[in-house]
Amino acid sequence: MTRRPPRRVVVVGAGVVGLSCAWFLQENGAQVTVLDRSGVGAGASWGNAGYLVPAMVAPLPEPALLRAGARSLLTPGSPVSVSGRLSAATVAFLMGFTRNATASRWRRGMAALAPLAVRSLGAFDELADGGVATEVHKRTLRIGFTARQDTAGLEHELAAARAAGQEVSYRISAGYEAPFSGRVAQVLHLEGQRFLAPGLFLDALTGSVRERGGEIIEGAHVRSIGFGPGGLQVDTFAGPPHLADAVVLATGAWLPELGRRLGVRVPVQAGSGYSCSIRLAEPLAGPVYLPGARVTLTPYGDRVRVAGTMEIADRDAPFDGRRLDSVLRSIRLLIDGADWDDVREPWVGPRPLTPDGLPVIGATTVAGVHAAGGHGMWGMTLGPVTGKLLAGQIMTGTGAPELAPFAPLRRARRLG
Repeated sequence: MTRRPPRRVVVVGAGVVGLSCAWFLQENGAQVTVLDRSGVGAGASWGNAGYLVPAMVAPLPEPALLRAGARSLLTPGSPVSVSGRLSAATVAFLMGFTRNATASRWRRGMAALAPLAVRSLGAFDELADGGVATEVHKRTLRIGFTARQDTAGLEHELAAARAAGQEVSYRISAGYEAPFSGRVAQVLHLEGQRFLAPGLFLDALTGSVRERGGEIIEGAHVRSIGFGPGGLQVDTFAGPPHLADAVVLATGAWLPELGRRLGVRVPVQAGSGYSCSIRLAEPLAGPVYLPGARVTLTPYGDRVRVAGTMEIADRDAPFDGRRLDSVLRSIRLLIDGADWDDVREPWVGPRPLTPDGLPVIGATTVAGVHAAGGHGMWGMTLGPVTGKLLAGQIMTGTGAPELAPFAPLRRARRLG
């Protein structure tokens, strides 16, 4: 019997991953409806750094974090820390995260992510060629190290990316170049990377999905996905059910709310990231990264977006101004020419983290329902390629080998 590709697909979640899935599903001939509990980009997508750096895509659990020890996780102001009372689920996540922060598991994670990273920028090119009208800028990423830091760890990651097939080119120079202060002793110049304005990109992607006949419904909080009298359907807390031939669950840090009922075993924990914008005395031509503080500065109109920190917290945790203050304090002595009194557009969003640092992409236990999430810090970089590969898998019924390591049904015990 010849398999018929799904005609109607409902995508739950209007972040970069969900919208990318919707766009590439349309490219493959599907009629798409996107539902979001709040609005476009309301999760981790809107306020992120906006830099596209496939050469640095790597699992977050790494030996360096393990060497830093549990004390740093419990220290407010640390680049990676835990906030609030620890629930049983958070404790279990941290235990799995720690078990995966070994050299051998990190290498396996790098090998799994490499095919997505290699194809990531090409997916952005396809979006642009298909009419997604947004600017993606090609620039050198400058990475600043103080005298007490060395470049060996990052160079090891870049060597792994190069071995996996990426074109990786960089050079190292002495510091003393704007916007770095004299405390930055070395700068690694990573060539051929890109950046964009996340909000403008999401607006352009949203507009393209709608122009191609897709429906995007905001304020549609989904309560269940399953089978009804008419077949597969998505029920919201208000309004009629949405009938579908296939469903994609792309709800970021909220993926467990529906994912657990669909057999998704991989835990997804929120890691809050903070951002704001400041003004520099001299315009910033391209993105800057300070690995000691884990803070990025990206051109943002006539200002600069500052993004950083990873706070293990509840996915609905409110904005905490003290956390943003600690991000700014961590770079104050490393950046010259900043107006620290002109801080605007403060934002917090929950990044979806998994214990092994790998996303959750593929089929669930419910026929026709697929998950796409858990990209951690790399949702913007990997969102379009995820959408492309998963859409092809859904529409053809043939598994994409690049997605095999990210199966939502992989056993939780294998993560630890």
